[in-house]
Amino acid sequence: MGHCNQNKKGSLVRQVEMTLNDRLAIGRKKNAHKAADITYKYIYSWETYRSYLKHCCYFVKWCSKTHGCKTLEECHPYMQEWMKTRKSLSPYTQKLEVSALAKLYGYRTGELDINTASRCRKDIKRSRNEVSRDRHFSEQKHADFVAFCLSTGLRRGELKALRGTALYQDPSGTYYIHVTSGSKGGRERYAPVIGDIELVCKLCRDAGKNKVFPSIPSAADVHSYRAEYATQIYKQYVRPLEHLERHEIYYCRGDRKGEKFDRTAMKKASQALGHNRISVVAGHYLRI
Repeated sequence: MGHCNQNKKGSLVRQVEMTLNDRLAIGRKKNAHKAADITYKYIYSWETYRSYLKHCCYFVKWCSKTHGCKTLEECHPYMQEWMKTRKSLSPYTQKLEVSALAKLYGYRTGELDINTASRCRKDIKRSRNEVSRDRHFSEQKHADFVAFCLSTGLRRGELKALRGTALYQDPSGTYYIHVTSGSKGGRERYAPVIGDIELVCKLCRDAGKNKVFPSIPSAADVHSYRAEYATQIYKQYVRPLEHLERHEIYYCRGDRKGEKFDRTAMKKASQALGHNRISVVAGHYLRI
């Protein structure tokens, strides 16, 4: 069994909260943990923490109602049964729930031996076609917010945490957003500012030490804006594929099989978004 502290007292929800609190490593660098192969023991961002907390609470409440469990140890044997009840969820949510349970009990995800549905780009519902919530969001009324998103590619959590002081200009005059809060996995990065640079600079300078956006429109399709941003970054760096060596070209698989991209340009787009794998950019962001 994993390393969950089974001596924690209080309600099941409280036990989950205390256990995940012990996993927090906010602001700590992951390099040392990676070298020691112990990153699975820690949580590096508040966004991840909140997501795991929510899904772990779903699990223990179900265990309490279905099996009368009162401790995390008593809940432990029912993980696979719980996940069988979650088969109607998207593959992404299923994998998120497995990751949350693994973190709760101190396992690597693969050690749980829980099968989930395969993730496929064609099954992604968000940000590809209009959905009902899109009709309740006016891009015209939120023009500055939309332009800012298209120019910076920030995630929703990063936008929520963003302060004007994050604006950075390098010696060459290029502007970046220095992302230090709200990022996935707590990763820090410099996101190049493209598009409406003047607007981004104005909003950041006006905000100063305060938040650039005191509130984020809940219906805004931030992922879609990130996809457009990534596509524009890619186009800035893409080279004619016919001039590239085979190893410099990324060959898509799955439902994008037959499509090819410049690996170097993909890496630039991936870094700007805060991802480590170019396959993520090809599968979920590039719209070419």
